[in-house]
Amino acid sequence: MKVALAVLVPLALALAASAQRRKPPRKPTRPPLPFEEPAEPTELPPPLPPGPPSVFPDCPRECYCPPDFPSALYCDSRNLRTVPVIPARIHYLYLQNNFIAELPEESFRNATGLRWVNLDNNRIRKVDRKVLEKLENLIFLYMERNQLKEVPAFLPPNLEQLRLSRNQISKIPAGVFNKLENLVLLDLHHNKLSDGVFNKNTFKGLKNLMQLNLAHNILRKMPPGVPSAIHQLFLDRNNIEDIPSDYFKEFPNLAFIRLNYNQISDKGLPKNSFNLTNLLVLHLAHNKLTNVPFISPKLEHLYLNNNSIEKINGTQICPTSLVSIQDFSPSDLDGVPRLRYLRLDGNLLKPPIPLDLMLCFRLLQSVVF
Repeated sequence: MKVALAVLVPLALALAASAQRRKPPRKPTRPPLPFEEPAEPTELPPPLPPGPPSVFPDCPRECYCPPDFPSALYCDSRNLRTVPVIPARIHYLYLQNNFIAELPEESFRNATGLRWVNLDNNRIRKVDRKVLEKLENLIFLYMERNQLKEVPAFLPPNLEQLRLSRNQISKIPAGVFNKLENLVLLDLHHNKLSDGVFNKNTFKGLKNLMQLNLAHNILRKMPPGVPSAIHQLFLDRNNIEDIPSDYFKEFPNLAFIRLNYNQISDKGLPKNSFNLTNLLVLHLAHNKLTNVPFISPKLEHLYLNNNSIEKINGTQICPTSLVSIQDFSPSDLDGVPRLRYLRLDGNLLKPPIPLDLMLCFRLLQSVVF
């Protein structure tokens, strides 16, 4: 019996130790659920109750007509599904922040005197061609944050500002801008515009366009046919890789360029691309540059942060000879480069700031390094 115990006790201890070392079986892991955008609520909030009677008999009860501003109609943020009938006396119409899906011709039949219409943040998918066609006095049209698939046709000929950002626009009908000679601002940022949408005639008719915003689309190339009168061009957050030689030479008044968050490299950037007489502000942040591009002496603000620049040679990038700059007196700075703000952070540079850079750009007030 003692012999049996002597054998069994060590065996039991060995089994217990083995059980402690044995790892517990892993629980089966479930694959992560795919991310899904939150669905919009199926039930919309009810429209707000009608307000008190207005001093104007023709004022829609679901809107507000200020007594001291008889040409304005405020129907914004009222959970509206449809557009009320707009009185003929109204020049300024505010319909933003509702749930409107269509613009019927009946609502605008008498509103031919409209000058300003704000339809931002609705659900507009369709615009009756007769609505905009009759608004000959309309100057400002705001339709941001809607569900448009294309630029509305038959736009009023006297428009000066057209804001269509944050829609789902992937198409620009041929000739849609042909009669808009007075348009100075066209905002199409944050849509689904690709290179195939644009050709040399897309912007035909926009003879006085000063600001064009095509940021946050899916462009890989610089758009053709941009009007020569342009002053401000926004193309950031696309996938543009290169700029054609002499692309900007067609725009003598261009003062502001924004090309942040693209794929531009030194190879895709001809040497004198930005040597423009009137260029004041240039944004090239978050690209793939390894060198500082050649700039105009008139440039005042340059953003090159978050590229791959390793070194700066002030002598090479200086738009004016350093020897000639040294001959200028403090009271005579006409020939000195006008750069005042330079941003270089987020690159591969190491301090200190090169002395020849400071000698060239005597008017620099701020360098983010």
